[in-house]
Amino acid sequence: MNAKNHRVRSRETVLLAAAGVCCVLLVVSGIEPYDRATWLMEVAPVLIALPTLFLTHRRHPLTDLLYGLIFVHAVILIVGGAYTYARVPFGFWLQDVLATGRNPYDKIGHFAQGLVPALLAREILLQGGRVSGRRLAGFLSVCVAMAVSAWYELVEWGAALLMGQGADEFLGTQGDPWDTQSDMFMAFLGALVSVLLLARWHDRQLVRKRVTAEGPAPDISMSCG
Repeated sequence: MNAKNHRVRSRETVLLAAAGVCCVLLVVSGIEPYDRATWLMEVAPVLIALPTLFLTHRRHPLTDLLYGLIFVHAVILIVGGAYTYARVPFGFWLQDVLATGRNPYDKIGHFAQGLVPALLAREILLQGGRVSGRRLAGFLSVCVAMAVSAWYELVEWGAALLMGQGADEFLGTQGDPWDTQSDMFMAFLGALVSVLLLARWHDRQLVRKRVTAEGPAPDISMSCG
């Protein structure tokens, strides 16, 4: 086995292990969640993403950085689904440390909701050569993340209309009248971290991924502006 095949096999082993961990966490979290309907709505993105990533990991592989952040986001969603966001123990600990008036765990989830979609959009835009500059890719990636955040808030609004008081656990507003706005702001911060703080790391991984797939390639920083 040559070095390239060894790297590919090792990478697949890590990805399968991460997927296995997510599956175990899903099963455990679904045994006795605080609220079954809330659990199902919160983990729905994981149930969709896991098989999608599995089916596409060879034909359309992502960078290790993006896979890692997707895994972390999945864990955040699963934990939030099991306890409901307003009751996650780690959130209560943060509430005490930060002296906030509410459990802030849902803000972590919304931060990830901006971070991961923005990085995914950036990868698709740059890897596919759909834009010619890093700045434009960053701007469009933030726009995609904010669109995802807005649609999620619309889903919450729809759940409130359909379920009435039964949607309280899913909404997790904890009496905050500005919950929607603060959720979207956290998603915006997450998106900014992706396109500003993680950009160089992401660029290096895109180069490594291209070299692994096709052999030596020009420096992406030159092609991305």
